[in-house]
Amino acid sequence: MAISAEPLIYGLIFIGVLVLVEGIYLTLFGRSISLNSRVNRRLDMIQSGKKRADVMDKLRKEMNQHGRSMGIPLYSLLATKAQKAALAFTPLQLVMLMGAVSLMAFFGLTLATDTSLAIRAAVAPLMGIGGIFFWVNAKANKRTSMIEEQLPDAVELMVRSLRVGHPFSSAVQIVSKEIKDPLASEFGIIADESAYGRDVGEALKDMAERIGLQDLRFLAVAVTIQQQSGGNLAEILAGLAQVIRARFRLFRRVKAITAEAQWSGKFLSSFPIVALIVINVSKPDYYDEVMDHPYFIPACIFVAAFLTLNLIVMRVLTNIKV
Repeated sequence: MAISAEPLIYGLIFIGVLVLVEGIYLTLFGRSISLNSRVNRRLDMIQSGKKRADVMDKLRKEMNQHGRSMGIPLYSLLATKAQKAALAFTPLQLVMLMGAVSLMAFFGLTLATDTSLAIRAAVAPLMGIGGIFFWVNAKANKRTSMIEEQLPDAVELMVRSLRVGHPFSSAVQIVSKEIKDPLASEFGIIADESAYGRDVGEALKDMAERIGLQDLRFLAVAVTIQQQSGGNLAEILAGLAQVIRARFRLFRRVKAITAEAQWSGKFLSSFPIVALIVINVSKPDYYDEVMDHPYFIPACIFVAAFLTLNLIVMRVLTNIKV
């Protein structure tokens, strides 16, 4: 019994697409843009000799360019995640990259497999476009998770700065220098915008809406209310830091509790598909006797629908808001 290596080749080509996209990204924009390094990219750019205003304009453009492109057909599905990831790629560059990696995937399938031209032409775009979507989604989720983890420490640092007599704008500047990216560059832009006359509360609100974190919205509301009504901002932020940290611990606990149910749903939905592929690869004629039956295709559609419904239901049941 000969087992085909083509499914493995497909998987390796898809992984190659992801590695290629990440390599291009780091080559074009430098290692400081990588979330793994956690280097303060804004300070790195300033120390390299660039003007502060130019750095602010560049980072603001990267963080807002995808939000302005949500009206582009199909790209709107990717724009929200790309904005949360603050990708340096422009929307046009991302679309061009989808085409380029799809073409490379097609050549890889041509060289490594014996599949027909029609299948290669159908699978290659799925690999290219799907790979970009997967990469952007992973970037967005990782960046959001890191900001969520850094925020309590950032707020507590602002509280200590306010208690020793620094104004709030200086406290934001201190945070932008003392913590690591990605939150450092976000607060650095707010500090620069404040220095050029923009209202800090408005800048915090824009950052919260762009990143989509509820805790950042709490911070923006607290600062805005204090600016309008007065009060001890240090004490307000100290209480907020405790709330944010408690929410973060609760969210992690809920995530750990629901992880088993989530993976059970994914396993139960993916197992029949994996079994189908393994059977088809190891014994290609296994379904020959039933493929011509009039109920075969409807049964396949019925099973696929229920597997998809299982994923949706499990996601809804385990998507607990904190």
